[in-house]
Amino acid sequence: MVKAFGKLAVLTAALLGSPLALAQQPPTGQPHAWGIDLQQAATTKMESIHSFHEMLLYIIVAVTVFVLVLLIWVVIRYNRRSNPTPSRTTHNTLIEVVWTVVPVLILVVIAIPSFKLLYANEKIPSDIQLTIKAIGKQWYWTYEYPDNGNFTFDANMLPDDQAAAAGQPRLLAVDNFVVVPEDTKVRLIVTADAVIHSWALPAFGVKIDAVPGRLNELWFEVPEPGIYYGQCSELCGARHAFMPIGVKVVTKDEYATWVAEQQAQAGIAPAPADKTAALR
Repeated sequence: MVKAFGKLAVLTAALLGSPLALAQQPPTGQPHAWGIDLQQAATTKMESIHSFHEMLLYIIVAVTVFVLVLLIWVVIRYNRRSNPTPSRTTHNTLIEVVWTVVPVLILVVIAIPSFKLLYANEKIPSDIQLTIKAIGKQWYWTYEYPDNGNFTFDANMLPDDQAAAAGQPRLLAVDNFVVVPEDTKVRLIVTADAVIHSWALPAFGVKIDAVPGRLNELWFEVPEPGIYYGQCSELCGARHAFMPIGVKVVTKDEYATWVAEQQAQAGIAPAPADKTAALR
């Protein structure tokens, strides 16, 4: 239904000559102008969130329409002109049972898939293939790769001119991407060194607070290469709006090459048990 509304909006805008008609198809992994839906799903987890969102939309629309019709009927049927002698009924057992049981049933229908989604987000798979650590700072992110020699790098937002030159979106462009291989279960350990931040990537369906002195974790698995953007989603100070997150998903061979380059720059010799080889 949401996608249908979006197509209708674009068609209407085209007929009216609105700037919306000029909007291009949304690029994968980032917001786009005039968007009314969730970002395109890049993981099965986000696909489940999409399905849950659409189910809630149907329920909300049905409840809203029912309440609106009921209100209109009450206003017409029970106004002073139509009903000069008001009823003195104080109880109706059937109605009271219905308006108690039906909302409970609706909440149960909502709760079951909601609990499943929460569990899927909280339960870290036992077959994790790669672990990365993200540290929120003021105001940028530091990433560590403990499985690949523990090399480290910072990720800062690019100024507008550099972002345009690099072909990256404004306020989301980063100088260093988090690079992960495709079709790989990745665990991200998140913390902070001063104030609370939040590591959020809408296309992955993940979001978790980065709290000083505490290690939180999430996981994701992206089946196809691509570039995806997110932002710090916890008010953290003056430059809260300038802490973008960039994740580049590459093939496993490209990932192995990138890891070798990072290790060479950091002066780290590849360990015999380096997990990079196991990912190929």
